[in-house]
Amino acid sequence: MRLKVSKSKNAASLYVIKSVYNPKTQSNTSVIVEKLGTEASLREKLNGQDPYEWAKSYIKELNEKEKLGKQETIVKYSNSKQIPKGKQVSFNGGYLFLQQIYYELGLDKICNTIAEKYNFTYDLNSILSRLIFSRIIYPNSKLATFESSMNFIEQPNFELHHIYRALDIIAKENDYIQSQLYKNSSKVSKRNKGVLYYDCTNFFFEIAQSDGLKQYGRSKEHRPNPIVQMGLFMDGNGLPLAFDITPGNTNEQVTLKPLEEKLHRDFKLSKFVVCTDAGLSSITNRKYNDKDGRAFITTQSIKKLKSHLKEWALDPNGWYLQGDQKEYNIEQVSAILEELESKEHRTVKDIETIKDLKAKVFYKERWIDENKLQQRFIVTHSFKFRDYQRHIRYKQIERAVKLIESNPKNIGKARQNDFKRLIRTTSETKDGERATKNVHEINAQLIEDEAIYDGFYGVCTNLEDDIAEIIRVNKNRWQIEESFRIMKSEFKARPVYLKNDNRILAHFITCFIALMIYRILNEKLKNKYTCSEIITTLQGFNFLESHRNGYIPTYKRDDLTDDLHEYFGFRTDFEIVDHKKMRKILKHTKK
Repeated sequence: MRLKVSKSKNAASLYVIKSVYNPKTQSNTSVIVEKLGTEASLREKLNGQDPYEWAKSYIKELNEKEKLGKQETIVKYSNSKQIPKGKQVSFNGGYLFLQQIYYELGLDKICNTIAEKYNFTYDLNSILSRLIFSRIIYPNSKLATFESSMNFIEQPNFELHHIYRALDIIAKENDYIQSQLYKNSSKVSKRNKGVLYYDCTNFFFEIAQSDGLKQYGRSKEHRPNPIVQMGLFMDGNGLPLAFDITPGNTNEQVTLKPLEEKLHRDFKLSKFVVCTDAGLSSITNRKYNDKDGRAFITTQSIKKLKSHLKEWALDPNGWYLQGDQKEYNIEQVSAILEELESKEHRTVKDIETIKDLKAKVFYKERWIDENKLQQRFIVTHSFKFRDYQRHIRYKQIERAVKLIESNPKNIGKARQNDFKRLIRTTSETKDGERATKNVHEINAQLIEDEAIYDGFYGVCTNLEDDIAEIIRVNKNRWQIEESFRIMKSEFKARPVYLKNDNRILAHFITCFIALMIYRILNEKLKNKYTCSEIITTLQGFNFLESHRNGYIPTYKRDDLTDDLHEYFGFRTDFEIVDHKKMRKILKHTKK
């Protein structure tokens, strides 16, 4: 801060001014901190003391307080002065935590390298970062993304048409971006490259016409729209590794091998265990991962087994517990459990026994030969899992009964897991004539047939590792399923509105990077908060800008905001963050 004297014909006025950094214009500007008064009024007020010497001493004291971070700020507002038309005074600062991870991942350097290859004048780093931050905080169309990026403290330095041009470049550099992101992420977070999870999902379009990547296929949401398919690899720690986009009518089983080859070619990964669900575990894929140091763990549907294997899997005899050589009959164990649960007055020992039995996972295993591929077939049984499946079916029966009683006209063709599958429809006829009435009832036989498989779970692998470890690895597939849910729900990656294939691919590149940044953010927060809690907090992490003084936080301080500040090494939760401190924070997030 320094003294400024403004002289007119009749008086000299003294002001305290300071230079502040304006993130919007990325330049310094001088603002008035305080009007001290005219020279004459100060002489009178100071009882003859020299006003200039007093002002210099006062400003020196202010600078010392500012240096120590103890200065107080007086913000003046007038209830008779209108705010300037079109002036924005509220800005989001939640993106700063995302920005710090973005720069830790070296995405700015990736953009700079790409920019050197092409002759364009726009700032690719600024565009890509805003596409990613907005995908997490303000997910919407590209037009809305451009508009919402103006809510950030640092304003965009590009136009809308630059975004669409940048999408084409981002798509062309897809392989380079993914490989460099993997390389850089290893410096930010520990990566478990020994176990890789793979799964596919699809995203629908609002555009009705199929073309290029947009093709009609089997939609996960059962929509009649064109779709594209995403295959995603995730490492053993839950961080996304690589992805690919294929036309919506592609058989998902054929998408695994090309992406694995990409991992070998671009990521230099060759020895790992691939964990998939049953839908992706064709014999071809299993054989591919049965050589060159690779291995597989895949779920196996017991319902679809050959009859002799199904009979073996469901046989109540021959079950074991990990670390226990005793052979169990699970029907006998079930009878003990049911007897304890039916007791009117249970002892503490009874309750503990029930908990213990439900916590146990029984198993049996054998080697099988399928199309000249030797596989280890492991079947597990859990009474806790059995009760969960029974509960889900009970709720579905309730819904089916309600539909029959209240609105039978809505009973139509049911899909595999749809509760309507439990309804059996028969047609009543009169003396062999054309049916005049449909009769709906709960299909008791179907329910009985399904209940046979309750509690059972099958896994195939070529590994000879400990069974508990194989089961543990397979259970972690939920993280890749959650990743798809986050992209679809929180990041609103669908419906897709883009038409051009390159821009469609670029859209999913930004979604993939956003997922990577979110996962690292969640990891930094020790996985203490839900995705919804984190994103809601980032969305509400707003500041009121006082042009002369700084930024006033308007968000609610809580445990999550405290953790964000602690884990990222800067704080914004003071009554006011002056321009100098905000400039330091912005610099800190771009190290």
